[in-house]
Amino acid sequence: MSRSFTLVDSLALGDLHVFLGRALRVEDGSVRLIAGSGVLAVYVAVLHPAGLLDESPTVLGLRTFAVTGAEEFDAVVPVRSLLMRVEGRLEAAAADVAEPITVSLPLEVNSVAWAAISPPRGGWHALEPTTSDLLDAVAKKGIDEVAQVIPTGTGEAIVHRVRAEIWGKPITGFDHIPGGAAFAALSLGFLGEGDPVAVYESGPWTRLTTKRGHVLVKRRAWTLAR
Repeated sequence: MSRSFTLVDSLALGDLHVFLGRALRVEDGSVRLIAGSGVLAVYVAVLHPAGLLDESPTVLGLRTFAVTGAEEFDAVVPVRSLLMRVEGRLEAAAADVAEPITVSLPLEVNSVAWAAISPPRGGWHALEPTTSDLLDAVAKKGIDEVAQVIPTGTGEAIVHRVRAEIWGKPITGFDHIPGGAAFAALSLGFLGEGDPVAVYESGPWTRLTTKRGHVLVKRRAWTLAR
């Protein structure tokens, strides 16, 4: 059965278009969509373990959008396919900015390991906040380090290992937050100059929240005892 979601207007569709475009530049993979209670939650993976022995943290980006219908689903679809459908609806909706817009889902994919890991919906408690400026500096430093360490033409396995080592290192002063969270926040457009970043924790998960979106981190096992 074909499934779809209906956003409130073309402005919301434009926001989704920008978010998916940024996610595609980070990784040409999949996006998880969870709809229910008038909200569409859109998860993308920025970092995730490549196998059972990989100790990389799981780092997800999350944006939420209001939907007008009563749709309820949990689906994983290719980012590129969904982006193309959103682009098509943007062109069609250009003359009716304020009208609700329905987007149908592409064919689902069933072999995405990170999508089987669900962050908690409740039980979050606040930790010491941080700032967009700090995360921006950490992310840019890490990007430069990755570029220096990885030569052109390096194999995928080596690239993944180097990125995991660099982005898995904790941020100074925030041992529970890996640098990959800063990379996700910058890459997905969640940082604004001088903006505060709220930090929350629930079990092995840490959430960084700005007015532009959320970064969710599932820490590696050795970081859980603090």
